[in-house]
Amino acid sequence: MKLLFTNIRQLLQVRETNVTRLNGSEMKELPTLENAWLLCEDGRIADFGSMENIPSFEDVEQVDASGKILMPGWIDSHTHLVYAGNREQEFVDRINGLTYEEIANKGGGILNSAKKLQETSAEDLYVQSARRLEEVMKMGTTAIEIKSGYGLTTEAELKMLKVIKRLKENYPIEIKATFLGAHAVPKEYKDNKDAYLDLLIDEMMPKIAQEGLADYVDIFCEKGYFTVEDTHKVLAAGEKYNLTPKIHVNQFNSIGGIKAGVEHKALSVDHLEVMEPEDFEVLKGSDTMPVALPSCSLFLTIPYTPAREIIDSGLPLALATDYNPGSTPSGNMNLVVSLACIKMKMNPEEAINAATINAAYAMGISDTHGSITKGKAANFILTEKVPSYGFLPYSFGANHIDSVYINGKKI
Repeated sequence: MKLLFTNIRQLLQVRETNVTRLNGSEMKELPTLENAWLLCEDGRIADFGSMENIPSFEDVEQVDASGKILMPGWIDSHTHLVYAGNREQEFVDRINGLTYEEIANKGGGILNSAKKLQETSAEDLYVQSARRLEEVMKMGTTAIEIKSGYGLTTEAELKMLKVIKRLKENYPIEIKATFLGAHAVPKEYKDNKDAYLDLLIDEMMPKIAQEGLADYVDIFCEKGYFTVEDTHKVLAAGEKYNLTPKIHVNQFNSIGGIKAGVEHKALSVDHLEVMEPEDFEVLKGSDTMPVALPSCSLFLTIPYTPAREIIDSGLPLALATDYNPGSTPSGNMNLVVSLACIKMKMNPEEAINAATINAAYAMGISDTHGSITKGKAANFILTEKVPSYGFLPYSFGANHIDSVYINGKKI
């Protein structure tokens, strides 16, 4: 099947040769082709160019994009989309003055979600998660990472990962699965965290590897959760099962987790709301992608990742939603891009690059996603008629997406 977009007002993120990631000042550059056409064939980008030089095509389905922007679809490299129920009561508790840590200490937080998930059937969990996946796809997300971590037992963690696998099989969107058994310490292991880590490493990981249920391994490296020593232990074990590291780090405290991640060649280090000078230094020269989650900062009223400092120091940055029931009950990447501009002082070019090319890197899919490059997946957002791409983050409260395409097909 051939699909031809014509009269595109602006074709964004045009890269003649593949770019895997953008660092520092490179993020200010967003190559754009005005008054363009683009041809998709068999779910891939076949060709593109200026309308002044458009060839003659036969047997194509044509889309007139007059006045509209065509750009790569959003890539969300950090989500917890598979979960059961919600945590709206904790939302009210926070309004009434309780902190995230206080809610966790009284049995809320991750342990609350784990209890609900353990009590939810695999079928019900799949139905809830599929509904959320369909929702974010309509909002422009065309590739997504999904973590486990709300199971905290072997049976429940496997249930989550099997639901993710089923989503992969039933939806056209690119999905990567991450094993996050080290999300919190279950109540029954409260006084014996090492025994829980042994369970993760000796029982859960072998089963996950045997069934091919995960691409990555993750851990919440934070005071009150898992230490730097725990992080080394879990990431090293994951590497034995070909699980590439990705870690939650520096959300509330800087305790050396970024250094641990870089030492294990983590694909990404995510959150980074609290950064110390040594954290910037250890990331320089590494292959690890910093990832900011601004909608989490919005929802929890905590500091935003210091994006300006990160980029101005020459580092790359990606954006993701952190979609989860407790700290970010939204998978809206459009809001994330707007928040990056409004609250993190990123310009529109930097924010779009962070949510496309650099986000693809943080998901390990740079070769196939993230830019308008021949041979890459035909995953696009076609906007409504808007004055410019800067209008998208500016008009943060409205949906300016006309349609979304995944593998060359309108969803």
